[in-house]
Amino acid sequence: MVPVHTGRCLCGAVRFTATGRLRGVIYCHCSQCRRQSGHFYAATSVPDAALAIEGGDNVTWFRASAEARRGFCRTCGSALFWKHDDRAETSLLAGAFDDSDGLAGELHIFVGDKGSYYTIDDELPRHEGPAPAGRSAKP
Repeated sequence: MVPVHTGRCLCGAVRFTATGRLRGVIYCHCSQCRRQSGHFYAATSVPDAALAIEGGDNVTWFRASAEARRGFCRTCGSALFWKHDDRAETSLLAGAFDDSDGLAGELHIFVGDKGSYYTIDDELPRHEGPAPAGRSAKP
């Protein structure tokens, strides 16, 4: 049976369904992720074809860089998505899922940019910058 994962923003104006296997959670410590979330991003991803968004007109997309944008609920402000322009996949914030069963950490990225107020206390691989080739460059 194909796994189905659902999630939503805090107010419920945006809901999503991701069908199929989710990528491991990537923890991004870059300054953009920390500024938007208040800490660091924890995100998985799915192919765009496996993602359905209900209430998409409530998603505001912010152009965060020349190659990527961030999607959040325009009603409650919940950060939900990260989307690279050249990839046919969308990152979904792990905390937005209704059930986190099956999600597991994979690696930390941009640890060279992490905040000085916390430590990374697990044994997952760490990268000073983006993820190595073959993995999504950001969350």
